Amino acid sequence: MGEAKRRSDQGLPPRERQANPSKPQDTSPRLAPWLPLTQRQGEQFVQVTTRGAWIGIGALVLFWITVRFLGPALGWWTLADG
Repeated sequence: MGEAKRRSDQGLPPRERQANPSKPQDTSPRLAPWLPLTQRQGEQFVQVTTRGAWIGIGALVLFWITVRFLGPALGWWTLADG
């Protein structure tokens, strides 16, 4: 039985909704009046994309090392220029 139905069957009023105290309201100014993004959200976007770019660079380096050195050394394939 759902909470709302149980409360109505017992003659109780609907449950009061509580404000979410764990999620503070973002009060930083907007980037532009017509854009629904705040400055804090813009900073978070830059941080996430920078971290993602570095992860991509690291993955590319690992891939290159595997293709150029590890694969031929383990006999998985041979290089066309070698």
